[in-house]
Amino acid sequence: MTQPVSFSTLNLPEEQHIALWERHNAEALIGLTCRSLGEARLDATEINLQLPRVHVARVLGSPHIVERPQAVIRRTPSEAMACYLNLADDAFFYHDDGVHLLRSGQLIVCDADRPFVRGFSKGLEELAIKVPRPVWRDIGGPSTLRRPLVLDVDEGSVGARTFARLAGRALRPGGADTVDEQTLLGLLGSLVTGRPPALAAAHRAMAKVYIDRHLDEPGLSAPRVARGVGISERHLSRVFSSGGSSVPRYLLERRLELAYSLLSRGGTTTVAEAAVRCGFGSAAHFSHRFKERYGVRASDVLREARIAAG
Repeated sequence: MTQPVSFSTLNLPEEQHIALWERHNAEALIGLTCRSLGEARLDATEINLQLPRVHVARVLGSPHIVERPQAVIRRTPSEAMACYLNLADDAFFYHDDGVHLLRSGQLIVCDADRPFVRGFSKGLEELAIKVPRPVWRDIGGPSTLRRPLVLDVDEGSVGARTFARLAGRALRPGGADTVDEQTLLGLLGSLVTGRPPALAAAHRAMAKVYIDRHLDEPGLSAPRVARGVGISERHLSRVFSSGGSSVPRYLLERRLELAYSLLSRGGTTTVAEAAVRCGFGSAAHFSHRFKERYGVRASDVLREARIAAG
């Protein structure tokens, strides 16, 4: 599978920033025209990943406006739907039927071959997913999309948050090899159609995201995870078993990984505090499990971190 490739204007001649950024996007993602706000130069970076069926990108940039007018569409048709997940400040999306003001954590899905204008007055940070029309139809997307879909991710379902996390994870070094594209597409299909995801892998990914968000809670259990994801406890057990694990085993492993991270970087003052912050009801139980997993005492890891910090 292809690994992420990065492009940036930061080290390019300033007078070429816009032209080279436009050329890069036309070749790598979707053709656009671009202009900075005021006299400021355009500084922008894009990490691109071509998966077998969809293209994923992470884009960061200074304040600017982009447009996809009819002339650009004719010159560089995309034959795709574009999904933009806003990760930072507010943005606007203008199309022939109105304007959408988007806050951080919202996803807008549009037909990339219909004209639009997008603006980022405080800068841009987003995930972009380009979905070819045949793939869009396969996941159940509407045959025509005359108006963009606006969906909440941060405040939405576990499935929405899982979709965002998987897309972001794919763009990390080595991440393309760990992300199941079918799961990613199943979750996107669930988002745009409102139907629950049918894939066991999607349910497992959703459960893992739910667990990670509640690791510090001692009462977290398989029944609660099942309720949070919206599936039965029996089905939850099956989907973890098919992945070679179980809910209690995964929960313990993630808590220990979090504890090790806290202790090794000096992010906690005592072993007991680390136990509480990672959802262990007993410091003694935590210490035993930590030594069993890592072969060293939690107190020794914390002490080494303090010595390294001076």
